[in-house]
Amino acid sequence: MLVATKNMVKDSVIDAPHADEKERTIHMKFQLEPLPYAFNALEPFLDARTVELHYTKHHQGYVDKLNSALEQYPEFFAWPLERLVSSLDQLPDAIRTAVRNQGGGHWAHTFFWKCMSSTPHQKPTGILMQKLVDTFGSLDAFEKAFEAQTLACFGSGWCWLVVDNEGQLSIMVTQNHDLPQQKGKKPLLVIDVWEHAYYLKFQNRRADYRAQWWQVINWPFVEACLSEAIK
Repeated sequence: MLVATKNMVKDSVIDAPHADEKERTIHMKFQLEPLPYAFNALEPFLDARTVELHYTKHHQGYVDKLNSALEQYPEFFAWPLERLVSSLDQLPDAIRTAVRNQGGGHWAHTFFWKCMSSTPHQKPTGILMQKLVDTFGSLDAFEKAFEAQTLACFGSGWCWLVVDNEGQLSIMVTQNHDLPQQKGKKPLLVIDVWEHAYYLKFQNRRADYRAQWWQVINWPFVEACLSEAIK
């Protein structure tokens, strides 16, 4: 059985991917953040081997390829990741696609890990619950709508719960590693529907993966993201 490695920390409840980004310099390459829990912490819902490979191989690969691309223009190492992936039109043509794909993959995965917890709450509370009910009618209705969009995502991508500048919630799907920020939305919750996120355990049964993932959602983190977005 896999256990936590030295770089793993306790579950993060409210830390968003950009929350701890300090001022960067051109000498600082992007790094893989510590996973908020042990590889086996999400079992029996998500298996340890998939989490390990997903984090150490796939996510690490996006970080490495992002750093490699930015070596052509090292001044962009000084940009926080959030700014980098949200300002693609300000980047040189030579690195724009790499930042969109590799930087987007790094940002989305960092957020994805924080959307899950080894000690999940059973359901959302507070303002998040109220907005879900106001928008979708009930938590069950939201889950069904989220599942439908997750299953409808063709190929590789992500399914998100997002909020707009007016405080309105919606569900959106992005292909590859595109992000809600690039479309003027703020992410609150996400599920990775690339096959590498679930194939070892669930094969092509994306619906089963979605159902098990639902059991480990870090609802306090989602609510904290909402509170930050609408304050």
